[in-house]
Formats: sequence, C-alpha cells, structure tokens
Amino acid sequence: MDVIFIEEKINEIIAELEKEVMELVTDETIDKQYTNTHMKPLASTKKILLNALESIKMVDRLYKEDLEKLS
Repeated sequence: MDVIFIEEKINEIIAELEKEVMELVTDETIDKQYTNTHMKPLASTKKILLNALESIKMVDRLYKEDLEKLS
C-alpha cells in the first residue's frame, strides 16, 4: 500500500477544502450565519479525512510489524 501517495492525495483534498473555507470567510457579501452553516460540512470533511489517514497509517504500521514478526 502506498501510504505516501494516499497522504498526498488527502492533503490535496484538504487544501481544496481550506480554499473553500477561505472564500467563505473572506466573502463580505454573505452573512455570518450562512458562512457558519456552510463551513460545518467542510470542517467535518477535513476531520474525517485526517482520521482516515491516521487509520490507514496505523493499519500500514501494524501490517509491517506483523511482517517483521514472520521474518
């Protein structure tokens, strides 16, 4: 499993989410409630992606540890 590739792609997605957040925050034509409502799914998505990445890294680490035990 290419964890580095997966991490790069997740980081690219997170960067896009952060761009969306910055667009919402800096748009003075929309009110605070609209901004907050639209930021919640973006923040949740980022958290889910970071958690998924940590899980993938943990699975990869455990897999490598198991391989070492078999050697």
